[in-house]
Amino acid sequence: MKKMYAGFWKRFAALVIDDIILVAVVLIIWLINYLATGNTKISLGTNDPVQTIIGIVVILLFILYFSIMESSSKQATLGKMVLKIKVTDYSGKRISFLRALGRYLAKIISEIILYIGFMMAGWTKKKQALHDKIASTLVVNDQPRKKSRGKNSKKRRK
Repeated sequence: MKKMYAGFWKRFAALVIDDIILVAVVLIIWLINYLATGNTKISLGTNDPVQTIIGIVVILLFILYFSIMESSSKQATLGKMVLKIKVTDYSGKRISFLRALGRYLAKIISEIILYIGFMMAGWTKKKQALHDKIASTLVVNDQPRKKSRGKNSKKRRK
């Protein structure tokens, strides 16, 4: 079975979907914070321990969302599921939580170098971004599994 690598634009669209979902959750956290404290900021750089905790929660939300979802049995975030793509190792198998975490943290490098690491998915042979190369992962189109037909599923001819 030939692997069909997910291209740059498909991956980008999945990321946009994921970001919309995560920003919606962050807005809910912000709203709860505002209603409870009257504070409009969520920041790590304050002397207010509540704001610092909320800032840490928001950071962990992003890290855990991607790491847990991409190492799950679905091998995909919600955005990737919508676009029918998934993250695998080079053998096509599910990646571990630690590899998914490393993959997520490697995205920081791509951000630091003006997002060029993300753009690499547009021109590399296996459509890998820099974080995929670092984590030894692939993003592939999810092939639907063929259902086997049982004895009762065949139509009888007369």
